[in-house]
Amino acid sequence: MKNTHLAEWLATVGKIGRIPGAPGTWGSLIAVLVWLLLPASVIVLPIFLTMIIIITVIGVRTSTIIEDHYQQNDPDYIVIDEWVGQWVALCALPQTWTAGLIAFVLFRIFDIAKPWPINRLQKLPKGWGVMADDLAAGLLAVGISHFIFFYWL
Repeated sequence: MKNTHLAEWLATVGKIGRIPGAPGTWGSLIAVLVWLLLPASVIVLPIFLTMIIIITVIGVRTSTIIEDHYQQNDPDYIVIDEWVGQWVALCALPQTWTAGLIAFVLFRIFDIAKPWPINRLQKLPKGWGVMADDLAAGLLAVGISHFIFFYWL
């Protein structure tokens, strides 16, 4: 894929990353809204994980193209990484507003704060660094989301 326009469209998730203000938060929020609207048959773990893997591969490739083309390291308008990380944070949770909100808040906290070792993953080369820290933030968020949702709510 050498088409920079297509890569940018995919990496910004249809230009969501160009929404002014906080593009990462917009990307995560819209990912939650899409998750809430998906049919339950798509959210079953094997299908949902397959979708996450496919989007991750696309994200690594398109982020690399964008970084190379614009000579920028992990520009904030790339939000495919937030999309994937947010969906990881939503894995195997009930498809409810409450679960979505818990996963959203936790993912955003970990994505922004980038506690160790998440902050180290960002140093991976090219699109791997763009995607890896958000995947790790999503994994941390999903673990805590499951604990909160199933033991406290």
